[in-house]
Amino acid sequence: MTAIARNVKRRRPKRSTILTVGVLAAAAYFLLPLFWLVVASTKTSEDLFSTFGLWFSGDNAFFANVRETVTYDNGVFLRWMGNTLLYAVAAAGGGALLAALAGYGFAKYRFRGNRAMFMGVLGAIMVPATALAIPTYLLFAQIGLADTVWAIILPSLVNPFGLFLMRVYVEAAVPDTLLEAARIDGASEARIFFQVVLRLLAPGFATVLLFALVQTWNNYFLPLIMLNDPDLYPITVGLARWQGQAAAAGGASGDLIPLVVTGSLLSIVPLVIAFLFLQRYWQSGLVSGAVKQ
Repeated sequence: MTAIARNVKRRRPKRSTILTVGVLAAAAYFLLPLFWLVVASTKTSEDLFSTFGLWFSGDNAFFANVRETVTYDNGVFLRWMGNTLLYAVAAAGGGALLAALAGYGFAKYRFRGNRAMFMGVLGAIMVPATALAIPTYLLFAQIGLADTVWAIILPSLVNPFGLFLMRVYVEAAVPDTLLEAARIDGASEARIFFQVVLRLLAPGFATVLLFALVQTWNNYFLPLIMLNDPDLYPITVGLARWQGQAAAAGGASGDLIPLVVTGSLLSIVPLVIAFLFLQRYWQSGLVSGAVKQ
């Protein structure tokens, strides 16, 4: 038993102090801003500038801040949240479905220009979205879709990175023999995709869906250019508008600062819920990939 215990002890992985410190530093880098946001949302406008930023003040004003945030200016915050939810769900769902369809087509069909077109998709990944915002606005203005919900949803449906991920996942998760068997049974190509392939793509589809959801939810520059009607603003542009009003007032609108902070905290809650709901699909995808290999 002593020899076995010594062998087990030798086989234990060594802990790296440098790696541990690096992981803790990375965790602090990502979690400290979130912790500050939680703490700041419990403070009044006076406490925000008079107390230590990373700790709570004596009076907890969180519920008062939430109530003031959702009721300020006839409840415009809730309208902005609803707009953001509409843009994100429509763009993320439609973009993920289009990415899955295109990825499946590139992976399982052979046609002229397949490789050249896919190289074009990879090149589109390198183009920053801000560089396309102005040309997109000019195009939508000419066809009369500027300052409408379509000006946000339609450009967000294009997801080159999601298409790339779906093609890679289709090649690994969908065997050609399964497709041939479905064709022999007389299934149409549309039925094969929606009833057979899409079920196998659930982990990859959920990943692309969440990436698109976060990207659309946090989108700021495109709505800022496309929209003039405040009733169509997403939460990012709406909160920036409140912050701009507070800064322009030079302290006269200081009560808006707690609303901006509390609104920022409330705006990330749906993303956290979406991540917690979709993470199980990632785990199942990792496990199935490990078994296949």
